Amino acid sequence: MSQKRNIEFAKNILNGNSCRLDMAAKYIIPAVLGSFAVAYIRDHAIADKKIFGGTTPSTVSSKDWWNETDRKFQAWPRTAGPPVVMNPISRQNFIVKDTET
Repeated sequence: MSQKRNIEFAKNILNGNSCRLDMAAKYIIPAVLGSFAVAYIRDHAIADKKIFGGTTPSTVSSKDWWNETDRKFQAWPRTAGPPVVMNPISRQNFIVKDTET
């Protein structure tokens, strides 16, 4: 019986019938979509609805905090050496020199 089924399967493949591939896709695609749906629902319930309790920190939810942090970083004293240019091909840093000197 098994040999007969294998011969029939080989004939289907040679004739261009991919019945097993269609059947596999019929189960795989809904399973993947379903897993994404379950992951989204769990993420929404845990992170957004806070089903385990807790609150969102004010540093995340406050626009004023973000603006103040950005202002402080922009005013940060720059005391480093001369600027460098990254060369992504060789992964080396080269010091940028003024062409007039």
